[in-house]
Amino acid sequence: MGRRTVHVAVYDTLADWEIGHITAHLRETAFHRPPREGITVAYVAARPGTVTTMGGMRIVPDLTLAEVRPRDSAMLILPGATAWEGDPETLRFARAAREFLDAGVPVAAICGATAGLALEGLLDEREHTSAAAGFLAATGYKGGAHYREADAVTDPESGLITAGPTEPVAFAREILARLEVCEPEVLHAWFRLFSASDASAYGVLEAAAAR
Repeated sequence: MGRRTVHVAVYDTLADWEIGHITAHLRETAFHRPPREGITVAYVAARPGTVTTMGGMRIVPDLTLAEVRPRDSAMLILPGATAWEGDPETLRFARAAREFLDAGVPVAAICGATAGLALEGLLDEREHTSAAAGFLAATGYKGGAHYREADAVTDPESGLITAGPTEPVAFAREILARLEVCEPEVLHAWFRLFSASDASAYGVLEAAAAR
């Protein structure tokens, strides 16, 4: 499928643990389908300058949001952050998510980012999940009928992916599946390993890496 670019939003107070699995495994090619070129991960900020995560890591973004176009992207990933609680910079990413979805490019949001999408009206007609139904209801959005009690949800029509803060592995699973990074049985084994420490999954992953 060739080399592709996935754009990951970064902002101050970003929740480090929510994207660690997906960013690492998008770049790691051992279990990818051939050709194993990997996927380019580009970090995008609302403005130039260093971003400091919730855990104190400092990220130097590759691009600003103004430089990103949906046609140049395979997906936009929106991590959670305390900054989603009314920060104008994060809300710019919610507006960008609308542009991506309108262009047919999938968006993946976890934790507080789902509230940003709710405020933008992007969950009103799409299947989704989050930390809890009440968390999104507090935004006043109109999509409660489309809320699903699940570890992570992919809307079948738009490709919008959502998850709550305790489900970074399921969030990564849905993203890897949407991007068709690896064979389904390999992805299933990967999820068993990282979600349940299932040692039987090693054999599947080792076989895939050897092919």
